Amino acid sequence: MTKKDAILHLSIVENAISMISPEQAFLHVVEAGSFKKAAELLGTDSSSLSRKVAALEARLQVKLLQRSTARSVPTDMGQTYYKGLRKLINEQSALEEEITGGSASVRGRLRVSATVDFGERFLVPAIQQIQMQAPDLSVELLLGSDVDNLLEKNLDVAFRFGPLADSSLYARQVGQISRVLVASPEYLERMGTPETIDDLKFHKFVLYSLSQARVDIAFEDGNLFSHQGIHSNVAANSLRAIHPLVIGGAGIHWGPRWLYQDDLDTGSVVELLPEHPVSGFSIFAVYMARDFLPQKTRLFIDCVIEQLAALKD
Repeated sequence: MTKKDAILHLSIVENAISMISPEQAFLHVVEAGSFKKAAELLGTDSSSLSRKVAALEARLQVKLLQRSTARSVPTDMGQTYYKGLRKLINEQSALEEEITGGSASVRGRLRVSATVDFGERFLVPAIQQIQMQAPDLSVELLLGSDVDNLLEKNLDVAFRFGPLADSSLYARQVGQISRVLVASPEYLERMGTPETIDDLKFHKFVLYSLSQARVDIAFEDGNLFSHQGIHSNVAANSLRAIHPLVIGGAGIHWGPRWLYQDDLDTGSVVELLPEHPVSGFSIFAVYMARDFLPQKTRLFIDCVIEQLAALKD
């Protein structure tokens, strides 16, 4: 690099850091996890960010970050300040998007979480749909059952089966998933076909995680089959793993109809107790409670609603 190029590069870096407020610098460091990582993402140097945050701490007279070589984490007061500051900036952004309006103006990054099975089936098509409507929007999909803290993970929206109890979150119902009791013909030939709800206590179940063994099976007519009668020797936290087990005759499964509709049509599985259909479950979009929902989040939720509505067509 020539001296002229070095001076130009330094000028660009200085200009970039001058446009970042101390508050923005603090947010970037918390979300990146370190000054070094934040500086790399911003195209600046870590010492400049450090000076910005130090100036903010001096103004507030509060230590906001615990610094180390590898990682910088917020103090208790820093975490409180981060949550409030992030909320204010999110609401400002949402308000500005609402004023400017239109999906063509949607840009930035959208972070979404859901379980693996629901995400693959419904959110991937929704992402394809929203990218056609808002090509400048970047979407990051986080799949798994362990992403619950929206603020800590900087998530815009999560999709969950049922609303959360956390009062700091807002839950909007986006659809309903029908459920069905199914088993393979091979299993029924070996173990017999249940003729009544009470007959289920004589059968083996393939469970979606062991937690399903603690939930009563609810039927649309108001009947319940107590979880105490559910017997199982196999469970998995993936519908994709459960599916071949059920087809192979491992037991009865109580799961989403969309997963087994093709198998029901071909006879690979049989619906049990069709005169007593099981109750479905609601899907909720969960996000931080705020007066102004960002346009990108609202648009994506609408795309997911369309995907879920297509199940009824």
